[in-house]
Amino acid sequence: MNISKLIALTAAIALLQGCAAAVVAGGATAATAANDRRTLGSQLDDNSIVIRARRAIGTADSIPDSSNINVSSYNGVILLTGQVSSDVIKQQAELLIKDTPGVRDIHNQIRLGNSTSLTTRTRDSWITTKVKTQLLADDDVAGLNIKVVTENAEVFLMGLVQGPEADKAVDIARNVDGVARVVKAFERR
Repeated sequence: MNISKLIALTAAIALLQGCAAAVVAGGATAATAANDRRTLGSQLDDNSIVIRARRAIGTADSIPDSSNINVSSYNGVILLTGQVSSDVIKQQAELLIKDTPGVRDIHNQIRLGNSTSLTTRTRDSWITTKVKTQLLADDDVAGLNIKVVTENAEVFLMGLVQGPEADKAVDIARNVDGVARVVKAFERR
């Protein structure tokens, strides 16, 4: 895809979504697929893993509707975030997805507490956008290869990183306004 098509796609997404996050995420999506350190097969597998895991959690009678559980996957590594009312529910969510085909590891970062508000989730989206933008702007970090997930001002970083990239990415994320904590879920390449 040439640069003018990428710019047109980014502009169209921005107009349709009306959100700064869409500009960064939408514009980076096409470039990410081409420059991702994962194979195309791994990228597709991650999408399938997320769909299966969300379905398993969403249809389980043991997970109350009041639970807020988010699933992310990068190279077969699952990150669970969100809020639930008990440790039993937190562990149940992990058990429901552990046998999902393609899952190599699970980082269960679900917190005990009430679900976050729409205001908090909106702020989290803004933090993700700011962190991702800073990662993409840094010459020492392959920002396209780092997935950023923010939950209640906690930033989770996933991806395949080389050498000092992980430490640099964490340092960048820590210095973004609004970030309370940074958690690494990286794999070394």
